Amino acid sequence: MAVVKTIVTVVFILICLVLTVIILMQEGKSAGLGAIAGAADTYWGKNKGRSMEGMLVKITRVLVVLFLVISAVLNIGSF
Repeated sequence: MAVVKTIVTVVFILICLVLTVIILMQEGKSAGLGAIAGAADTYWGKNKGRSMEGMLVKITRVLVVLFLVISAVLNIGSF
């Protein structure tokens, strides 16, 4: 069981590092003065889910779920 715990711990650390990098790669959510004038409804605003930013958001969500599940498994102490 010690080998399994070590492998899960290494995967957990890798997820932490990748999650940190992906969060730092994302743009800020502040709209600035453009949102007041209605400039937020641009082509990129409408198709954000298909852009690089949308992909980063999806990857972040998956990694956060994995982070929570693995942290709960490691915290249970059944290993």
